[in-house]
Amino acid sequence: MPYTVANLAIAPADRKVLHQRIALRFEQMLDQGFLDEVLALRSRGDLHSGLPSIRAVGYRQVWDHLDGKLTRDEMQERGIIATRQLAKRQFTWLRSWEDLHWLDSLASDNLSRALKYLGSVSILS
Repeated sequence: MPYTVANLAIAPADRKVLHQRIALRFEQMLDQGFLDEVLALRSRGDLHSGLPSIRAVGYRQVWDHLDGKLTRDEMQERGIIATRQLAKRQFTWLRSWEDLHWLDSLASDNLSRALKYLGSVSILS
């Protein structure tokens, strides 16, 4: 191949931090009108809970809440759990990549680390 490919991934090295960020993000989505968004989608009349788009993480849990199947607290907890499970699947997929170089999203020197890595694989030479 005439090009050198460098694979970089960035994520918190501490899984607990990732879980905290997922929970915070889901709560922010709810605070910023996610329930209203799903309610508006439901009111269109052409969508239902069996569609892949409605089965997506977050949408499924809010839809079930609006159907009366889950309390708000259950919806929020299940949405966070589903997001964590998705993140775990994504990490599993990324770990299968050859020569993937990880950066810790909490590190303050990621730019210099990335540049150093890119230099070591002849991207910047």
